[in-house]
Amino acid sequence: MKRAFLAILLVVLCVSAAYELAAVRREREFLLLVERGEAALARDDTFAAIEAFSGAIALKADSMLGYLKRGEAYRRRHQLDASLRQPGEVSALDPAADAAIRDLRRAAELDPLAPRPLELIGDVSYALRRYDRAAERYQAYVDLDDRSPRVLYKLGLAHYSAGQPLPAVRALQQAIVLNDRFAEAYYLLGLCYRDLQKPRESLRALEASVRIAPALVQAREELGDLYGRLGRRDSRIAELEALARLQPGAARQVALGLAYARAGQFDRAIATLGHASELYPDHGQTYVALGRVWLDKAQPPDRADLLKAVGALEGAAAGDESSEALMLLGRALLLSDEAVLAEGVLQRATRKLPVDPLAFYYLASAAERCGHPEIARRALVDYRALEGVEGDPLRRAFELDPSSAQARSLQRRVR
Repeated sequence: MKRAFLAILLVVLCVSAAYELAAVRREREFLLLVERGEAALARDDTFAAIEAFSGAIALKADSMLGYLKRGEAYRRRHQLDASLRQPGEVSALDPAADAAIRDLRRAAELDPLAPRPLELIGDVSYALRRYDRAAERYQAYVDLDDRSPRVLYKLGLAHYSAGQPLPAVRALQQAIVLNDRFAEAYYLLGLCYRDLQKPRESLRALEASVRIAPALVQAREELGDLYGRLGRRDSRIAELEALARLQPGAARQVALGLAYARAGQFDRAIATLGHASELYPDHGQTYVALGRVWLDKAQPPDRADLLKAVGALEGAAAGDESSEALMLLGRALLLSDEAVLAEGVLQRATRKLPVDPLAFYYLASAAERCGHPEIARRALVDYRALEGVEGDPLRRAFELDPSSAQARSLQRRVR
């Protein structure tokens, strides 16, 4: 009996040792496959990473880590697939994204107290533009751990993208309490307050964002726009000057030149746009803007300035016959008492899409001067339809001569 007992004990110990040895070997192989997958992810080889993590899951099907890592690899695969699409294109089938969410959900089931799978599910949902679902997952993360400014920012972004600025404000305020140097959070908070029609709060948030991160272009753009809406022209110009230094280019110079003109600084506007036309000779909007500034400077009509406006606008229209360029050229010709030429140019302007509503307005004036009342009437009807009944139909015109007989006649007809 004693020998039999010892034999059984020996067998049990051998089996136990073999099991432990197999478990250790399986754990070692599991970790080796995880390391191999992470190395593949580091070099953006998602296929090799998925294969390695799948092997790890086969070894340990109850391990959260394997599903988490493979879900992350599928998420990266989805990002790479999306980068190959055209801008704005959304694939009807997203197998990589679906696989990512499936694995990440399994990881969350295996370890309900792990916040990382929830964050990644939120990231995939956000990439699929399922903003409400993304917000739910980020909120679940925050319910587990409310000390991550990064995830609170993502929660705010998901709410904002879903058209819910109020809960976004709450999440972003929490993020800023945890990290008062979070420039992107201040910027997004400024956008939320803008949508909530709270310009003062928006201004404070955007100014904080720019103060923390002076090179944050989007925040400076939004702050400049807000300064413009608040009538703070000098502050708007300062932001546009900073943007032109941060991101030199034709569009920046055009925006700055037009801002100078709106502030009545015509010489600076012309110098800025003239320099831009030399640096970027193929950018048609530079000449359109230059023509507009010469035209605005010619009020009341100045022959020399009008000639410069016509020259710039003729060059702009020749390079790119946009409705705006043709409208401005027609207006300049009207101011130069060239009503017949103006009528032809303005008719072309009304046929270009997208059409500038003022093209119809000035066409009405030119047609009346040329003795074409029916054309003038139709142009005014089209102008009013485009501008809407609620707005003042004369809010942007007649920069020609408001006291002229033609202007008074058109004012009566519009009303």
